[in-house]
Amino acid sequence: MARLSLSTPRDVRLLDRGMSIGEALAAFNASYPDAGGTASFIGKVRSDDDVKALELTHYEPLTIPGMEELAQAASEKFALAGVLAWHRVGVMTPGQPIVLVAAAAAHRREAFDAVDFLMDHLKSASWFWKRERRDDGWHWIEPRDQDRRDLARWK
Repeated sequence: MARLSLSTPRDVRLLDRGMSIGEALAAFNASYPDAGGTASFIGKVRSDDDVKALELTHYEPLTIPGMEELAQAASEKFALAGVLAWHRVGVMTPGQPIVLVAAAAAHRREAFDAVDFLMDHLKSASWFWKRERRDDGWHWIEPRDQDRRDLARWK
Protein backbone atom coordinates (compact mmCIF):
# COMPACT_ATOMS: atom_id res chain seq x y z
CA MET A 1 0.00 0.00 0.00
CA ALA A 2 1.24 3.44 -0.89
CA ARG A 3 2.58 5.87 1.67
CA LEU A 4 1.72 9.54 1.23
CA SER A 5 3.40 12.59 2.61
CA LEU A 6 2.18 14.76 5.47
CA SER A 7 0.51 16.94 2.84
CA THR A 8 -2.48 14.60 2.39
CA PRO A 9 -5.43 16.89 3.26
CA ARG A 10 -7.23 15.97 6.46
CA ASP A 11 -10.46 17.46 7.79
CA VAL A 12 -10.58 16.50 11.47
CA ARG A 13 -13.21 18.03 13.74
CA LEU A 14 -14.63 17.55 17.19
CA LEU A 15 -18.22 18.80 17.33
CA ASP A 16 -20.42 19.59 20.30
CA ARG A 17 -23.52 20.07 18.12
CA GLY A 18 -25.13 18.22 15.23
CA MET A 19 -23.51 17.78 11.87
CA SER A 20 -24.91 18.14 8.38
CA ILE A 21 -23.92 14.84 6.82
CA GLY A 22 -25.11 15.69 3.32
CA GLU A 23 -23.28 19.01 3.20
CA ALA A 24 -20.12 17.50 4.66
CA LEU A 25 -20.00 14.64 2.17
CA ALA A 26 -20.87 16.90 -0.78
CA ALA A 27 -18.05 19.30 0.14
CA PHE A 28 -15.62 16.43 0.73
CA ASN A 29 -16.47 14.82 -2.60
CA ALA A 30 -16.15 18.16 -4.44
CA SER A 31 -12.70 18.68 -2.90
CA TYR A 32 -11.33 15.59 -4.67
CA PRO A 33 -12.63 15.68 -8.26
CA ASP A 34 -9.77 13.49 -9.50
CA ALA A 35 -10.31 10.72 -6.94
CA GLY A 36 -11.67 7.52 -8.42
CA GLY A 37 -14.03 7.25 -5.50
CA THR A 38 -14.88 8.14 -1.96
CA ALA A 39 -16.12 5.91 0.82
CA SER A 40 -17.81 7.04 4.00
CA PHE A 41 -19.36 5.77 7.20
CA ILE A 42 -21.92 7.43 9.46
CA GLY A 43 -22.24 6.08 12.99
CA LYS A 44 -25.52 6.85 14.75
CA VAL A 45 -26.91 6.43 18.25
CA ARG A 46 -28.77 3.11 18.40
CA SER A 47 -31.94 2.60 20.36
CA ASP A 48 -30.94 -0.93 21.43
CA ASP A 49 -31.67 -1.96 25.02
CA ASP A 50 -34.10 0.92 25.45
CA VAL A 51 -31.35 3.55 25.05
CA LYS A 52 -32.73 7.04 25.65
CA ALA A 53 -29.47 8.96 25.22
CA LEU A 54 -25.75 8.52 24.63
CA GLU A 55 -23.15 10.78 26.20
CA LEU A 56 -19.60 11.04 24.93
CA THR A 57 -16.92 12.79 26.93
CA HIS A 58 -13.24 13.11 26.05
CA TYR A 59 -9.85 14.19 27.27
CA GLU A 60 -9.38 17.45 25.42
CA PRO A 61 -5.55 17.65 25.34
CA LEU A 62 -5.41 14.31 23.50
CA THR A 63 -8.58 14.14 21.43
CA ILE A 64 -7.89 16.40 18.43
CA PRO A 65 -4.15 15.58 18.29
CA GLY A 66 -5.06 11.89 18.50
CA MET A 67 -7.65 12.19 15.76
CA GLU A 68 -5.13 14.09 13.60
CA GLU A 69 -2.56 11.35 14.20
CA LEU A 70 -5.12 8.68 13.30
CA ALA A 71 -6.04 10.50 10.07
CA GLN A 72 -2.35 10.79 9.24
CA ALA A 73 -1.85 7.07 9.92
CA ALA A 74 -4.70 6.27 7.51
CA SER A 75 -3.12 8.58 4.92
CA GLU A 76 0.20 6.80 5.26
CA LYS A 77 -1.24 3.29 5.25
CA PHE A 78 -3.51 3.75 2.24
CA ALA A 79 -3.14 5.69 -1.01
CA LEU A 80 -5.52 8.51 -0.11
CA ALA A 81 -6.20 11.88 -1.67
CA GLY A 82 -7.99 13.10 1.47
CA VAL A 83 -9.45 12.07 4.83
CA LEU A 84 -12.40 13.36 6.84
CA ALA A 85 -12.97 12.45 10.50
CA TRP A 86 -15.68 14.26 12.46
CA HIS A 87 -16.76 13.10 15.91
CA ARG A 88 -19.47 14.38 18.24
CA VAL A 89 -19.20 14.84 21.98
CA GLY A 90 -21.96 15.61 24.46
CA VAL A 91 -25.42 14.10 24.82
CA MET A 92 -27.17 12.65 21.76
CA THR A 93 -30.44 10.80 21.26
CA PRO A 94 -31.22 7.71 19.14
CA GLY A 95 -30.86 8.34 15.44
CA GLN A 96 -28.46 11.25 15.78
CA PRO A 97 -25.05 10.95 14.12
CA ILE A 98 -22.04 10.36 16.36
CA VAL A 99 -19.25 10.04 13.83
CA LEU A 100 -18.60 10.66 10.16
CA VAL A 101 -15.49 9.39 8.40
CA ALA A 102 -14.68 9.53 4.71
CA ALA A 103 -11.72 8.77 2.49
CA ALA A 104 -11.02 9.77 -1.10
CA ALA A 105 -8.67 7.66 -3.19
CA ALA A 106 -7.80 6.77 -6.75
CA HIS A 107 -9.24 3.29 -6.21
CA ARG A 108 -12.17 2.06 -4.13
CA ARG A 109 -10.32 -0.53 -2.05
CA GLU A 110 -8.03 2.08 -0.46
CA ALA A 111 -11.04 4.27 0.35
CA PHE A 112 -13.05 1.38 1.83
CA ASP A 113 -10.10 0.08 3.85
CA ALA A 114 -9.22 3.53 5.16
CA VAL A 115 -12.77 4.11 6.41
CA ASP A 116 -12.74 0.69 8.09
CA PHE A 117 -9.34 1.42 9.67
CA LEU A 118 -10.51 4.81 10.97
CA MET A 119 -13.70 3.42 12.49
CA ASP A 120 -12.01 0.43 14.13
CA HIS A 121 -9.61 2.82 15.87
CA LEU A 122 -12.23 5.43 16.79
CA LYS A 123 -14.51 2.72 18.19
CA SER A 124 -11.97 0.92 20.36
CA ALA A 125 -8.73 2.87 20.76
CA SER A 126 -9.63 6.51 21.10
CA TRP A 127 -9.99 9.29 23.62
CA PHE A 128 -13.74 9.04 24.17
CA TRP A 129 -15.75 7.69 27.08
CA LYS A 130 -19.31 6.60 26.38
CA ARG A 131 -22.30 6.02 28.56
CA GLU A 132 -25.94 5.29 27.78
CA ARG A 133 -29.03 6.45 29.62
CA ARG A 134 -31.73 3.81 29.90
CA ASP A 135 -34.84 3.60 32.06
CA ASP A 136 -32.74 2.47 35.03
CA GLY A 137 -30.10 5.21 34.73
CA TRP A 138 -26.69 5.76 33.15
CA HIS A 139 -24.38 2.85 32.15
CA TRP A 140 -20.76 3.07 30.95
CA ILE A 141 -20.02 1.36 27.63
CA GLU A 142 -16.86 -0.65 27.11
CA PRO A 143 -15.59 -1.95 23.76
CA ARG A 144 -16.97 -5.39 22.93
CA ASP A 145 -14.74 -8.40 22.21
CA GLN A 146 -15.62 -8.03 18.52
CA ASP A 147 -14.48 -4.40 18.60
CA ARG A 148 -11.12 -5.51 20.02
CA ARG A 149 -10.77 -8.20 17.33
CA ASP A 150 -11.61 -5.65 14.63
CA LEU A 151 -8.90 -3.34 15.94
CA ALA A 152 -6.32 -6.14 16.30
CA ARG A 153 -6.40 -6.97 12.59
CA TRP A 154 -4.64 -3.67 11.81
CA LYS A 155 -1.63 -4.45 14.02
